[in-house]
Amino acid sequence: MLKYTIRRIIGMIPMLLLISFVVFLLAKAMPGDSLSGEIDPNNTDPQYIEEMRERLGYNDPIPVQYFRWVGGFFQGDFGTSTRYKVPVADLVAERLPNTIFLGVSSLVITYILAFAMGIYAGRKPYTLGDNLIGGLNYLGLAIPSFIAAVFAIYFFSFNLGWIPYSGSVDPTLQPGTFDYWLSRAHHVLMPAIVLGALATASYTQFLRNDIIENSRKDFVRTARAKGTPTSKIYNVHIMRNSIIPLVTFLGFDIATLISGAIITETIFTYPGIGQLFLSSVTNRDYPTLMVITMMLSALTLVGNLIADILYGVVDPRIRLD
Repeated sequence: MLKYTIRRIIGMIPMLLLISFVVFLLAKAMPGDSLSGEIDPNNTDPQYIEEMRERLGYNDPIPVQYFRWVGGFFQGDFGTSTRYKVPVADLVAERLPNTIFLGVSSLVITYILAFAMGIYAGRKPYTLGDNLIGGLNYLGLAIPSFIAAVFAIYFFSFNLGWIPYSGSVDPTLQPGTFDYWLSRAHHVLMPAIVLGALATASYTQFLRNDIIENSRKDFVRTARAKGTPTSKIYNVHIMRNSIIPLVTFLGFDIATLISGAIITETIFTYPGIGQLFLSSVTNRDYPTLMVITMMLSALTLVGNLIADILYGVVDPRIRLD
């Protein structure tokens, strides 16, 4: 497995280079440039605009600009945000913990609900409980996250006042204290539930269907004929095979920790990478936009690698080497 992992990591390098080229070209294809988001062309001297573009290298040939950006990127120089006037690395490092906290919280909610409902529905198919769970799953698939977020803010924040509707923490609290972390958990609860609960539907259905299918296979019939307890059959024999599809989701979820929260963070005014990404698009903050896009691409490749490795862990029939 170690050799396989090393080969995959080496194979990611040309893929990342290709992605960086595509990201750079897409950024250049967008209207204007980073300077356009900083100035008002109607009230600024055209000569000054041209001098600034020359100084910033925006008039250089595209290959020169690309290799300059890639060279700095691989040296850890991600450029400076044209919107916030700070290094992009510092800006991402400030927002990333909030998004990771939100993503992990939503994943915990997703897997707890999916395993609870999926196991119940798989062990008792076609019953009233199974039908109710199926109805909830279809409802979750049908409701967009931004609609659910708006209704959650309206009911639980405005009407009931239970949960804050913006921010990530109470700014009056001292960082590192118990009250500080309690406030962070309080602020992340509602966006995490919106993200986690809506994502539960597909997980639940995959787990339910696999449990039903595996419970009809020959090795299960053999275990029952030998007198193996039903709980052991489900918890050991069936579950080990049924969780394999969920492993694929787990790998891709590494990327969705950031990308899946773009709309939710914006609606809840939650200061994370998703909100920063949308802000960089609106304000033509191309250095920040390109770094976040590269980060999402790299996380997707890493997620695929982790999913393949986990396949070999949960399914002994798969030999990666």
